[in-house]
Amino acid sequence: MELKTVQTNRAAVRYYEGGAGQPLVFLHGAGGLDMDLGFLDGLAQKFHVYAPLVPSYGDSEECGELRDMLDFTLHTWDVVERLGLKDPILAGHSMGGMIASEMAAVAPNDVSRLALIAPAGLWMDEHPIADIFAMLPYQLPDYLFYDAEAGAKLMSAGTDMSDPKFLQAFLVQNARQLGAAGKILFPIPERGLVSRLYRIKAKTMLIWGEGDRLVPPVYAKEFQRGIAGAEVVIIPQAGHVVPFEKPAEVVQALASLARD
Repeated sequence: MELKTVQTNRAAVRYYEGGAGQPLVFLHGAGGLDMDLGFLDGLAQKFHVYAPLVPSYGDSEECGELRDMLDFTLHTWDVVERLGLKDPILAGHSMGGMIASEMAAVAPNDVSRLALIAPAGLWMDEHPIADIFAMLPYQLPDYLFYDAEAGAKLMSAGTDMSDPKFLQAFLVQNARQLGAAGKILFPIPERGLVSRLYRIKAKTMLIWGEGDRLVPPVYAKEFQRGIAGAEVVIIPQAGHVVPFEKPAEVVQALASLARD
């Protein structure tokens, strides 16, 4: 994957591009794209992949004009337009799935294939989504990974995640990113999407890890109730970061969506 830049009216947007074939736009979650790069490489074996960074993520510049859900939605459509894409497969993970859902609801005639991977965006009082903004780094693996111990080692590169020096570096690194994400995810990741799901006309696939403890799989049924004809794919032995833990299975699911 090659890291490039595209200019919109609001910001210079960094994005990864690679592969050949049917265009697919992948929108990342609140953790950024670092863990998804291997998944994108696999995806690029099947599709021409475009993966834009949300402003403030990675080495991308900040964009104070993005203030609410509508701003993020229209911004991402601006990116798609500047990339010269017409009706790409639209896929998003977690926060990215929330944005992709809104994009498909706002412009239902411009999306014919939609893949939502453990998307945020809905809220059920009986199944509250954990507050990632209140968590310290060593608490995150239990919610993100199917194998929390392996996830902790990955996130910390073997360092004690409760060590003050690690905490300081982690918090500094994530301050910009979570500041941007908080505009649509804090205090809860819900901005009225449930009332707009009916507008989505795209053939939709909902992909979930069976062991997701951040956005539990019960939310798949809520999305399915709101989106006519939506298909649910549950992937065993995977948590919230299912594209990282089970990349081949997610790529296979997306390939089947493209063929239908």
